[in-house]
Amino acid sequence: MNRVETNGVELACEAFGAPSDQAILLVAGVGTQMIRWTVPFCLALVARGYHVIRFDNRDAGFSTHITHRAAPDFGELAAALMAGRAPDVPYSLHDMAADTVGLLDAFSIDRAHVVGRSMGGMIAQVMACEHPERVASLTSIMSSTGNPSLPPPMPDAMAMMTSPAPDPAADEAGYLAHSLAFARRIAGSRYPFDEAATRDLIIEEARRAHDRNGFGRQIAAIAVGGDRRSRLATVSAPTLVVHGSDDPLFLPACGEDTAASIPGAEFMLVEGMGHDLPPQLYGVAVEAIDRTARRRP
Repeated sequence: MNRVETNGVELACEAFGAPSDQAILLVAGVGTQMIRWTVPFCLALVARGYHVIRFDNRDAGFSTHITHRAAPDFGELAAALMAGRAPDVPYSLHDMAADTVGLLDAFSIDRAHVVGRSMGGMIAQVMACEHPERVASLTSIMSSTGNPSLPPPMPDAMAMMTSPAPDPAADEAGYLAHSLAFARRIAGSRYPFDEAATRDLIIEEARRAHDRNGFGRQIAAIAVGGDRRSRLATVSAPTLVVHGSDDPLFLPACGEDTAASIPGAEFMLVEGMGHDLPPQLYGVAVEAIDRTARRRP
């Protein structure tokens, strides 16, 4: 694992494959770490001939945590947005996209195929809009456009995601039970939920770096992201939008809206997939990412 200085922060990152191959940059979702892009998934992309880079976003994992800024109060944030005021937040999705561009600079990569999941999909979208020369192709997985007319998350799933969890340092068993319940809720219906593998991943993330305030700061960046549709209409990179039919956080309409907003985007609805990427779908996802990377603009 390496650490790279970029845009005023340090990002922890890890690379797989030959640096001479085309680069794929994997962008993680809100409150999660680069290890959600598992080693088998990364190696499956390497086998297709890519140099794969995964990293921890700011406020996650071993990257810089913005501890000098408190997590915004969700009630105050919502009230400001409802009143049409611009809330004061620690950083934005644009800052996080700038982080990723700096990461590419550190690796001396001019252009990369950018793959993002959930919040990572939003960051990837912003990269494709604001830094089009750096994005060879775009894959947006289980994400959205910020369109305010889209259906909201399922209330119970959203409540589970935002409700306080026990501190894993003081009550690891309680934290694990809370996190497993949420992971089970957002998993799809078609593929068996692997409780043992999920437990191991949750524990590894908690032991790497647990930061509830960091999660709140990332949520705030999403909340002020605004409607990206007009900017997405300018994206010229080959684009794939992957979405699960069972996603309770970003309903399928969110994926449909993303694909409809980007000229020439391919929409791939995966039956029985939730707001996760189970190992049974690695082959499908890797093939689709590779196909998109080989498309000509």
